[in-house]
Amino acid sequence: MTETTSSQTHFGYKTVAIEEKEKLVGEVFTSVAAKYDIMNDFMSLGIHRLWKRHFVLTSGVEEGAQVLDLAGGTGDIAKLLAPKVTDKGHIIVGDINQGMLDVGKNRLIDAGLWGQVTTQQMNAESLPFEEDTFDLVTIAFGLRNVTNQQKALDEMYRVLKPGGKLMILEFTRVNLKFLSKIYDIYSFKILPKIGEIVANDRDSYQYLAESIRKHPDQETLKSMMEQSGFELCKVENLSGGIVAVHSGYKT
Repeated sequence: MTETTSSQTHFGYKTVAIEEKEKLVGEVFTSVAAKYDIMNDFMSLGIHRLWKRHFVLTSGVEEGAQVLDLAGGTGDIAKLLAPKVTDKGHIIVGDINQGMLDVGKNRLIDAGLWGQVTTQQMNAESLPFEEDTFDLVTIAFGLRNVTNQQKALDEMYRVLKPGGKLMILEFTRVNLKFLSKIYDIYSFKILPKIGEIVANDRDSYQYLAESIRKHPDQETLKSMMEQSGFELCKVENLSGGIVAVHSGYKT
């Protein structure tokens, strides 16, 4: 679970000053931006693509929707959402890291989606939008990197329209014992080595493995969503709880 005091928080397994975490996380994703999606394929053996497709298929998003995809970086979730929203709607990809957004913008242009999908640098803890703006807010594999997750959830609730939906896709607590042991070996022994070989960056992938372990478990995150005001909150475990989809509504 995320542990944050008034002046300190975690960066992986390290304790750092709150004001330092944003900078440190930024350095990680600037470092890995160019090879982020390739590394996701290596890390998950390609399964992340199935998780993301399922995430979008269960979003219930409709034609003409206004969507905010937070921590959307390279644009992969937005590209999956775009055919459902169509050019009658609009998707904003928000990310705190400009390097990730630059990669995403180029890919969206190449896919012919620029205009229907746009990018904007922003901090999830202080969203630059009016209340009741979006029909859907999504965040995939990004919430664990936010310093104050409760504040970010409050902001997501604020910018959703009444009846709007929040969906979170995130690594979480594995709930099968045999899988948990294998997953730990992979995360701390194999993953950093892959990062070193493929991206020439062992430390960033060591951090990513540690950040998963510090993220709130399924029920804790569900409770945090409810604390922010979300109702009808649900949790769906995928791949034995390696990842989970959390969803909830602003009523």
